[in-house]
Amino acid sequence: MSQYSAGAAFRKAMQEESPLQVVGAINANHALLAKRAGFKAIYLSGGGVAAGSLGLPDLGISNLDDVLTDVRRITDVCDLPLLVDVDTGFGSSAFNVARTVKSMIKFGAAAMHIEDQVGAKRCGHRPGKEIVSKQEMVDRVKAAVDARTDDNFVIMARTDALAVEGLDAAIDRALACVEAGADMIFPEAITELAMYKQFASAVKVPILANITEFGSTPLYTVEELASADVGLVLYPLSAFRAMNKAAENVYTAIRRDGTQKNVVDTMQTRMELYERINYHDFEQKLDALFAQQKAK
Repeated sequence: MSQYSAGAAFRKAMQEESPLQVVGAINANHALLAKRAGFKAIYLSGGGVAAGSLGLPDLGISNLDDVLTDVRRITDVCDLPLLVDVDTGFGSSAFNVARTVKSMIKFGAAAMHIEDQVGAKRCGHRPGKEIVSKQEMVDRVKAAVDARTDDNFVIMARTDALAVEGLDAAIDRALACVEAGADMIFPEAITELAMYKQFASAVKVPILANITEFGSTPLYTVEELASADVGLVLYPLSAFRAMNKAAENVYTAIRRDGTQKNVVDTMQTRMELYERINYHDFEQKLDALFAQQKAK
């Protein structure tokens, strides 16, 4: 019997849907919601782990264990292939990058992207980013590729060089990463649709477009991105932003009105929650177990 490979499932999803829509799931519950909505792959954002799980900014504060905790919770309940943001690899040496790769595979992730920012990194759509040398980034990619225990696990190289060194330098870095073994390229903070096509034409591997809200990249449609030869379309924190806004509105209303009556119609019902997490399936198994014990 062949062993299941999450990486192979991710690659299969890309073959079946082009471009592949990859939606951010901030937690296990949202992973189930994404699957219910029909998505074929999901994403765990490093900034989302920092803000959502730790209440901290995306400034390189969160660590490997913080991310692995959320990876495990998601992969335990949802079988959609999961792409994970591993920032700069969680450490300054090739050994750190290797440990990250092995841990991601062990915890059920299908793919990861690693970037070329310095250790004290920033959100890719913020000013003041600094990047490591091209050679150091190549070394990160090589370390990741060499550490794979599943050849189908996807190593994606993200470059933040566009905002720092310009388009030509960013493409040059992407080419070097592909030569080092990267399966896919994630050019961050793209400002013009035609740039994706330039990347795709140069590197000859799938390109990811990060269509995050309130950032540097316009909110291109899937059709527009397909015309630019984009292979994956990422929506990293769309549901998380909506969730946060909804929570703020509910908290404000309860504090202001002394009751939640005025916002109940905006909430997921109890029965909707039970349906989304398959509550009744668990309860029926529990009832059957109790019935067996009573029959003894």
